[in-house]
Amino acid sequence: MSLKLHNAMWPGLVGKGDEEGLEPAISFDRMLELTTTAEVNGQKFDGIDCFLFKPHTDPNASDEELRAIADKIAGMGLNIGSLVAPVWPGTVGDSAMGNEASRAKFLEAIRVACRIAKVFNEHGARKYGVIRIDSAEFGVAHWRQDPAGNTKVIAKTFQEAARIAADHGERLAVEGEICWAGMHSWRDVLDLLEAVGMPETVGFQADLAHTYLYLMGYNAPEHALLKPGYSEQEFYAAYEVMVGKLRPWLIDFHVAQNDGQVHGAGSHDKTGKHCLADDPNGKLYITRCAQYWLKDYRERGIQHICWDGCMFPNAALENATTWNTILSAMIDVRDTVG
Repeated sequence: MSLKLHNAMWPGLVGKGDEEGLEPAISFDRMLELTTTAEVNGQKFDGIDCFLFKPHTDPNASDEELRAIADKIAGMGLNIGSLVAPVWPGTVGDSAMGNEASRAKFLEAIRVACRIAKVFNEHGARKYGVIRIDSAEFGVAHWRQDPAGNTKVIAKTFQEAARIAADHGERLAVEGEICWAGMHSWRDVLDLLEAVGMPETVGFQADLAHTYLYLMGYNAPEHALLKPGYSEQEFYAAYEVMVGKLRPWLIDFHVAQNDGQVHGAGSHDKTGKHCLADDPNGKLYITRCAQYWLKDYRERGIQHICWDGCMFPNAALENATTWNTILSAMIDVRDTVG
């Protein structure tokens, strides 16, 4: 079976808000419309990945309300895939590296996500996908005060989260992004995954944009595999090293582009900058880079890939050409990896 192609709903939310200088969030319904409108040579998106927090999804929604959401999505010819658990402070959760109360909130966010997943699964709109998490500890300064000890705390929280997920038949994908403590470099996230030690339930989610900054060691210079001015040969040699370490853990994958910069808005600052798929400043040959990650993807239980365009300006998100270009890039990835 070929990989299903999904769009992400959270670009309509992440980095958006009511604060000065921020653009307003794009509604769930509008993101659905933009997804279903996209088409390339008769091919459309197969589904969406969902963010489980307001204003898109109320984490406290009743089963009836959740079934209505599933009805709407399925009625538009889309599947539901991976779900983003509301693990951050200000949503349901709190830091996985925090005190007992914070960690309890983090685990409650996992229970919430599993409950919603169960409703979607029983409805039939969701047949595959994982639940995405991170450490919910933004920035690395606090983590650096005690790297080994703080990684141990995060790992313990993730182990407890894994037991909750396993009881619901779900897997957790740890997001590889430079802004999350303990997950901010390829070496540190590998150390964390190994410390958790539950590969049957806790794996890695690779995003092409974020993992590019892993190569450059943006938040961990000691783990950089490339220096500015690198050659193409040096790039792919380094890429093979990084992917070779993390691919055995891979259970979720985001197609994306990056121009080598960090970007942020509001409280979500200094994260990997997603670019348009055809951005002339993009550093990645998307299809070739995806091949490294998606080798043997079926053995890892991966049934779909998702586009991530966090921090896109609303004008770009509202432009139909943006989604057609993205869909074309994803079709090329799917057709190349088989």
